[in-house]
Amino acid sequence: MSARVSCAGCGPAAPIVLPMARTIAVALPKGGVGKTTTAVNLAASFAAEGARTLLIDIDPIGSSGVALGFTPSTISTGLYDVLNFVAAFPAAIYHTELAGLDFVPCNVRNLQNEERLAKLADNRTILRNMMRGVVDRYDYILIDCPPSLRGLSTAALAAADSVLIPVRPGHFSLDAIDKLFTYLDWMRENTSRPIAVEGIVITMHEPNTRVTEITLRELSSRYRRHILSTMIPRSDTLSEASFYGKPALLYNSASRGSTSYRTLAREIIARQQAAQQATLQPTIMERYGA
Repeated sequence: MSARVSCAGCGPAAPIVLPMARTIAVALPKGGVGKTTTAVNLAASFAAEGARTLLIDIDPIGSSGVALGFTPSTISTGLYDVLNFVAAFPAAIYHTELAGLDFVPCNVRNLQNEERLAKLADNRTILRNMMRGVVDRYDYILIDCPPSLRGLSTAALAAADSVLIPVRPGHFSLDAIDKLFTYLDWMRENTSRPIAVEGIVITMHEPNTRVTEITLRELSSRYRRHILSTMIPRSDTLSEASFYGKPALLYNSASRGSTSYRTLAREIIARQQAAQQATLQPTIMERYGA
């Protein structure tokens, strides 16, 4: 990788002080909804806001690495080696072009590697256990999941504090959300982890279309409290940026797609800070006898 750069045009960002890393799985059991685009650009936006950020690619396709400019020749160690106990987790962490953003690639080279990784993921706590030594280095850890629920996605969810759900307007996306929420209930019962829903984010948003109108109406009737305010517009810039191996804010920081992900990052940060403040407030009142 070339020398690390800050986001030109993004403005100064003070480091964010949070008590502990928040691990967010970006997941939905459906392809084509913008999971990788969201994982890459949200991670970059967190970094641009001053948060120490790690993006982990657990999808054997490895699209996050491509979107960040990595190639097989630039990856010597990755998640496959870590889960096979060939390398320690820190050895698989790479700096990206953007200051504050690190990356763990899913270096699956062939079908045999993919099958082996799927078998390793039968141990649903394997990723969480491997991550223990690095979580305190970061404010945010994002995991880009494959478009399925079992196996690798289960390992990602078991390692996560919450799940962010990208949704492209459409009937099949609504069905996929229902399946994910049912699966999250199963995960909570069987892993003893209170996996939260970070939120539902609308991607590839096109206003004033019938499909968008119906999707938003159905989402509001079922999952209103989980819907995030920020919507990601359909944007050629987001697609173009991946061809150049850059997050959108390094390709065109003023584009609608880039600024929308910056807004999404700020919304998530604000929600987390508000939740932490609400948790601390009773403790403060008890301490001072209020």
